[in-house]
Amino acid sequence: MARYVIKRDASSLPERLTRYKSDLNEEQFAVVTAQPKATLVVAGAGTGKTRAITYRVAYLLEQGVSPQRILLATFTNRASREMLRRVESLTGSQNVHRVWGGTFHRIANLILRRHATSLGYDANYSILDSEDAKDLINVCIDEAAIDTKAKRFPKAEVVQDIISYANNTDLPLENVIAGKYPYFEMLTSQIKRVDAVYQARKHERNVMDYDDLLLKLKQLLVEKREIAELYAEQFQHILVDEYQDTNRLQAAIIDLLAVKHRNVMVVGDDAQSIFAWRGAEFTNIYEFPKRYPEAQLFKLETNYRSTPEILALANTSIASNRRQFPKLLKAFRGRNPRGSKGVDGETTPSLQVGFLPALVPCSDVEQQSAFVASRILELRDEGTSLEDIAVLYRSHYHSIELQLELSRRNIPYRVQSGVRFFEQAHIKDVVSYLRVLINPRDELAWKRILKLIPGVGNVTANRVFEALSAGEQASLPALRAESENETAVTALSVIKDAGTRAVLSVPRLASSRPFQEFIKLLETLVSDELRDRPARQITHIFENGYEQYLLENFENAEARSEDIRGLAQFAQRYETTEGLLSELALLATERFKEPQPIVGEEVVEGGEDDELLTLTSVHQAKGLEWKAVFIIWAAEGKFPSPKSLREIDAEEEERRLWYVALTRAKDELYLTYPLLMTDYNRQTVLQKPSRFITECPADLFEVWNLEEEQHAFDAPVLTEPAATEFLN
Repeated sequence: MARYVIKRDASSLPERLTRYKSDLNEEQFAVVTAQPKATLVVAGAGTGKTRAITYRVAYLLEQGVSPQRILLATFTNRASREMLRRVESLTGSQNVHRVWGGTFHRIANLILRRHATSLGYDANYSILDSEDAKDLINVCIDEAAIDTKAKRFPKAEVVQDIISYANNTDLPLENVIAGKYPYFEMLTSQIKRVDAVYQARKHERNVMDYDDLLLKLKQLLVEKREIAELYAEQFQHILVDEYQDTNRLQAAIIDLLAVKHRNVMVVGDDAQSIFAWRGAEFTNIYEFPKRYPEAQLFKLETNYRSTPEILALANTSIASNRRQFPKLLKAFRGRNPRGSKGVDGETTPSLQVGFLPALVPCSDVEQQSAFVASRILELRDEGTSLEDIAVLYRSHYHSIELQLELSRRNIPYRVQSGVRFFEQAHIKDVVSYLRVLINPRDELAWKRILKLIPGVGNVTANRVFEALSAGEQASLPALRAESENETAVTALSVIKDAGTRAVLSVPRLASSRPFQEFIKLLETLVSDELRDRPARQITHIFENGYEQYLLENFENAEARSEDIRGLAQFAQRYETTEGLLSELALLATERFKEPQPIVGEEVVEGGEDDELLTLTSVHQAKGLEWKAVFIIWAAEGKFPSPKSLREIDAEEEERRLWYVALTRAKDELYLTYPLLMTDYNRQTVLQKPSRFITECPADLFEVWNLEEEQHAFDAPVLTEPAATEFLN
């Protein structure tokens, strides 16, 4: 076959390349101008990967590549739009919009709209959002004749998550249930039946859910040879951002589209692969060179975010992982921008002494919260805005004590990962049980816990409570009693009365096993053994029905269960159930100067100019940065999570999560953990620092020894040598 090279006018290219060289560092420039072939770009945290991708697309266009022959896959459409807007600014081209840019789902939809008929769909198919999909699954559960009450069948939301996880990991449904949802293994055949009905109904109704967009695209590329060849030819250059977060299905689609030209450039950081729990496949990026033996490897290692001291700790931490692409982040920062005068009178840059990451052992969780709050106020006084400060944690319940301390000190904050801890639905559920024990006339609490019973909705809950209220004069005279014993007796009588009156008002409900178990649970909670022991009450609620409720109703049941255990641990400090509930109520009163209902707000109000401190899980923090970062509960058994260590290779993913946390900090980094912790049985437990701390040399930290102001400290004040021993 004869070879002919088309010559294009490239008179302006050298000038543009000169500008590229001035805009990019050497590592980025090498990526941007790389030869067209399979390419893996390992881009460390804060190294400007987005900039490199943007300039790469611009470079390809200026090399004469037609925009419609470029595919840019990102994880958000916003990211794609921002990149292409910047490309348009760089090139001045009016055709940048013709680049195939967007999320995997957007790109899949564009292709499927053209070829849906090849798969038996009309081109005008509808796309189901999450709520629509859940509603349809509910219909399919009914159609499959599943006895949901008798068999405690999972709710539609959970079934949806099971099906979705199987789709995105390319695993059989039964394998997913056995591995990720073992408590539903006896229902495998029924869940598969629902899935079969669900798939059939979607096809009949000409609708697809989000997973279908990817599944059907893969099916199209595998089964329809002519169509597959069309797009394999069209996409001469494929670029994928955040490749470490792709799942098996997404990686397979990219491989199918790149089968002819193999000009696929994937950009990501294996050290920031932290989403295995939602189906992301670490091996996609780690084994890319195996799937593409001809691939060239580039590394972006110049970090523009953090100080050398922070990067030294991050580099050392991640080095303990066996499966990784070795890299060494180098700080661009660390030089004094003002510089210093040399002997010749010229100003030259001089090295700036940075702060070593602070390791702060605290006597207990209260001191940990007090230290974080105190230091945050100091940083604000020193000129660091609250917007530039974040507190990171492994699990959401780790922030309980800190949220209380921040509220007491009137420090405004936002919870990046959602609502405040005590405003979460599952926390409010458990707290409602306790509220009924203290105040049996609490209508909202009664209705909330009644609706947790299978088959009980608003109507039935209202009827039961109305029956209770109707008997107040006769059955509840002791409600006005003031002593704790009388209150306990009253609560027990009300609970027994609830069972009696339910028989009269809703006979079907009262005779059901779930309702009988509900009454028995309440009676146990006010028994001599558990009365006024809020930690044990919470644990009993969790272990006697509520854990199963979470498993059946929520796809993130494990995380919610962890929160409940954290609540029980927090509750151990209170001598009475009333004391715990009063504390929670007073917090809102102190904040707003008057009692407030517990509502699902994202932000605690306060502060000037909406200046808010950020509290966030590490997962939610990925891609963000702050001048000062606090990582709390950096203790063994908390970070890494013990639950995660039960899985193969989970320790390495936890270390990657730790690495992500470290690299969020620009200027100052604080690692804190309590030396002593009290569990929900009021047993004192000695805690060790996280293995991610002890595996690093002690000279990478500065140990801070805390002293209490104006009063004697219960525990001995640590000396420098003693504190350092905790690292050994």
